[in-house]
Amino acid sequence: MDRVFVCSCFGVTEEQVRSHAEAGACTPRQIASACKAGTDCGGCVRRIQALLGRGACPRRRSEGQDRPSLAAELPEAA
Repeated sequence: MDRVFVCSCFGVTEEQVRSHAEAGACTPRQIASACKAGTDCGGCVRRIQALLGRGACPRRRSEGQDRPSLAAELPEAA
């Protein structure tokens, strides 16, 4: 399999971004914290956003499913 680089500044590949997303990094900022991608020139941030938006983040895929509404989580006012 060919390596497709997302961040050439730090040599971060699509596969690495997907791996970090599967581990819970679901925003470009969280990806940056995990592997520095997007922290130098910033040219890869949109690519990272696109990868995360296309389902690289399992948490985003299931977001909103089987979750109680916010109103159900808040205690009633006294």
